[in-house]
Amino acid sequence: MLQMLNGAAVAGAVSCLAQLGIPDLVEAGPKSAEELACQIGANPQALSRLLRATACVGVLSEGPDGKFSETPMSAILRSNARPSLRAFAIMGGREWHGRGWSHLEYCVRTGKQAIDQIYGAHIFEYFGQHPEEARIFNDAMTDISMIDSPAIAEAYNFDGIHSIVDVGGGHGLLLATILQRNPHLRGTLFDLQRVIDGAPDGPLKSVMDRCTLASGDLFSSVPAGADAYIMKHIIHDWPDDACIKILRACRKAVNPAGKLLVVDHVIQSGNHFAPSKFVDLQMLIFPGGCERTEQQFRDLCASSGWQLTRIIPTAAADSIAEAVPA
Repeated sequence: MLQMLNGAAVAGAVSCLAQLGIPDLVEAGPKSAEELACQIGANPQALSRLLRATACVGVLSEGPDGKFSETPMSAILRSNARPSLRAFAIMGGREWHGRGWSHLEYCVRTGKQAIDQIYGAHIFEYFGQHPEEARIFNDAMTDISMIDSPAIAEAYNFDGIHSIVDVGGGHGLLLATILQRNPHLRGTLFDLQRVIDGAPDGPLKSVMDRCTLASGDLFSSVPAGADAYIMKHIIHDWPDDACIKILRACRKAVNPAGKLLVVDHVIQSGNHFAPSKFVDLQMLIFPGGCERTEQQFRDLCASSGWQLTRIIPTAAADSIAEAVPA
C-alpha cells in the first residue's frame, strides 16, 4: 500500500527528470550530479537527490563512483528516442494535470470535470488559451501514437479502402503510419486549425503528396466522400451525446459501403489489472468522457446510424471497433 501511495512522488520525479532533459545528457556516458547541474543550471545538491531517487526505481543507474548513467527506462525519455515518452512524462508534471487529480473527489461526487471547476473552461478550451500547454499535450499524444500507431496499422486490413479521414488526428502520426504501409491509400487529416497548423512539418511530411489537411468542428461535419473514417482516442474524450454527434457527422459523410474505425480501449470486466481502467478514471477528471465496453460501443453505433461489426484487438492496449452504415 505504501508503494502505491508513493506513486505520485515517483511520477513527479520522473516528470521533472524529463523536463530537465537529464536523459539526453547521460546518453553519451555517465555524469556526476555536479557535471549535470552545471549543464542545466541547477543546484547540485538538489539535483543529486532527484537523480538518486529516480535511480532507485531504475530510471537511471548510480555507479560506485557516484555518477549516473542511462538505463532502458531513461532512454525512452530522451528527446531523440523513437518511440519517446518525454513529452508524456512532462505533461504529467504540469500544474493543470496535478490540480486535476487533486480534485478527484469533486469529480466523483458530482460527475463534473475538474478543469471546468478549477479554470472555468473545458480542457480543450484551456489549451486554446494556453499555447505552451497545448504544445506539450499534442507532443504527448504523438508520444503515445509512436507506440500504438504501428500496432493499429498492422492489425487492420485496409485493402478495398482507397480514401480515409483521420478525425481529430492531431499532427498525423497515425495517418502517416497507415499511408506508409498502404501506398494505394489517400488520406485527410482533420482537426482544429491550431492543431493542423503544426502538421505539415510533422509525421505526414513524407506522404504529403497523398494527404490533404482540413480543419473544422467535428461535432457538426467532417470532410465528405471517404471510404473510411478513423479516430483514435477521440470518442473516449466525450460523453455519449457528444459522441453521437461526431459519429453522425461521419455517417453523413461516408461513402456507401464505407467503414467507421474507432480506436480506443475496450473495458473488460474482472479484477485483473488493466491500465485502461485508470485511463477511464482520468477521463472523469479531464475531458469528461470515458472508456467503454463492447456493448457501449454497440449502443453508440446504433444511436448514430452505424452497426458495430467486430472488435479487433491490437498488439498495443487499444482495440479497433469497426462499424458499417446501418
